[in-house]
Amino acid sequence: MCFGSKEPRAAGDAPSRPVQLQQANNGNGKTSTYDAPPLRPPQQQPAQQHNEYAPPPGPPPEKASRAAAAAPDDDFAPPPGPPPGQASSSSAGAAGDFAPPAGPPPSYIGGGGGSGDYAPPPGPPPKVHDWESAVPDNSLLPPPPDLFSGWDQSPVNNATEKQAKAGAAWCNQFPISTSMNVQDNAATRQAIQNGNFGLQAPPNFEGTLVRQPDGSWQGQTKRDNEDNCIISFPPMYAANIHQPQQAGETFTAYYEVHIARSNRKEVSLAMGFTVIPYPPFRMPGWHRGSLAVHGDDGHRYVNDMWGGKELIDKDYRLKPGGKYGIGMTFTRKDVAGGYAPAKDLFNVEVFFTDNGRTVASWDLHEETDAKKDLPVTGLEGDYDLSAAIGSFNIVDFKVIFNPAQWAWKR
Repeated sequence: MCFGSKEPRAAGDAPSRPVQLQQANNGNGKTSTYDAPPLRPPQQQPAQQHNEYAPPPGPPPEKASRAAAAAPDDDFAPPPGPPPGQASSSSAGAAGDFAPPAGPPPSYIGGGGGSGDYAPPPGPPPKVHDWESAVPDNSLLPPPPDLFSGWDQSPVNNATEKQAKAGAAWCNQFPISTSMNVQDNAATRQAIQNGNFGLQAPPNFEGTLVRQPDGSWQGQTKRDNEDNCIISFPPMYAANIHQPQQAGETFTAYYEVHIARSNRKEVSLAMGFTVIPYPPFRMPGWHRGSLAVHGDDGHRYVNDMWGGKELIDKDYRLKPGGKYGIGMTFTRKDVAGGYAPAKDLFNVEVFFTDNGRTVASWDLHEETDAKKDLPVTGLEGDYDLSAAIGSFNIVDFKVIFNPAQWAWKR
């Protein structure tokens, strides 16, 4: 095999023949044409065929780098001493490049018995929260507002959204009436003073409502009786004659409803107060200017179309045979000069009695959720208020206005 090029060479490029030709017998009867080149690598065996050109002198480059790595001396000598990262750890007593400042670290000056940069002020440190001096006895504070006690719907019975919208539309169409002028009506004034109140059943009331000889009213409803509101007349609170005039003076409007012992377990009745007029097809407490306690779920409603708030707890309900009462007490505020809107002149407390005992009360102007709770307009002492008794389904009851027949005593 020839390692030369296969291209034809020019006549002047032919290599010169060797001076001496050797006649060698290779055992096969063949003789070589040319002698081996004068320079041959020592590791190349004579039996191997050789190239036309000799390799450069010395070891290959790869072996040269290995030899340099194995050499005892590099091209450049390293600087004296250990590497920088090992200077501090070379020995326990060796010092670093820079000596630390004299003395302990600053954070240990005070703890080591020395004095700090600044001396503390004299006396004990002040209290973080000194609220005790501002409020000596927090037991005198009122309870926190129950902002999250409202229900989105009643856990027992609920009207439809269509009925709620119809009631709101009715209230928009018929605004609150102004107070009656009972000063010039002696008969009306005398009826109010004697507790001689009449009850007006709405057109959709299904049942009987009869006045008794003792002045009470006996009512019975049928199964198909739908939501309705019975209203007293004349009003139990007449703003023209009942508004307290002096600071601290009070007036209380109160009545009771007794549930028959034969009534079914659920008491489908509500009792409260309302302005005039009020939607006759809605329960009291659901719309503007009205409040009531509902017997089926035990919740109190103040202009609340949703689920009301718990009167006592989640288990409280009106029961058959119970004697229940509801009242509103108006107290004149001590307003300088008396120059204030009528609705801002009175504190109003609502209370509820069970068999002659007061079991719940609340401030009409209690703190409420501004986004969810609706205003108490009409209930603040500037409008007339009538007794409002709501019913639905079957209920057997008696409404009592005569104080002599009340279970609750003043």
